[in-house]
Amino acid sequence: MSENRIELKSYNPSWPIMFESEKSFLLELIGEFSFGSIEHVGSTAVRGMVAKPIIDIMFGVKSLHESEAAIPVLVDSGYCYWPYKNDVMHWLCKPSDVFRTHHLHLVPFESELWDERIEFRNKLQKDSHIAKQYGLLKRQLSIKYAYDREAYTQAKWPFIKNVLAKTDN
Repeated sequence: MSENRIELKSYNPSWPIMFESEKSFLLELIGEFSFGSIEHVGSTAVRGMVAKPIIDIMFGVKSLHESEAAIPVLVDSGYCYWPYKNDVMHWLCKPSDVFRTHHLHLVPFESELWDERIEFRNKLQKDSHIAKQYGLLKRQLSIKYAYDREAYTQAKWPFIKNVLAKTDN
């Protein structure tokens, strides 16, 4: 994957609409692989959150093995496949690695990764204090790791882990 500049944008109310549109497209295209649900995750799923303007979609599948057949169908329909973290998901983006509008994560439904992402999104949506802290962290990290997406992502993990460790009162 190329390392183009990380640019954060203010919340855009069209992001949920873009998610719903892509979700419909995916259900038509690879609905047979859908298991559980299809979720809008990542910062574009949190009203008011600063984000890279890329819609993150977590598509529930029964297993990684059983969903492998969806990859060529997605590639033929405009997605780019990358064997990134392929022990826990199948990761795709579109329209290209250089310019991304969507990230698609085929993740086993209710796996550890699935549950963590849903829980973190829900906590950001429910707690404006946590969301504000996360937004500030993302702004700092986008400057520090402007051209290193992987380092940017890894540097957010301690914050995410801390939020996930806290139980709701």
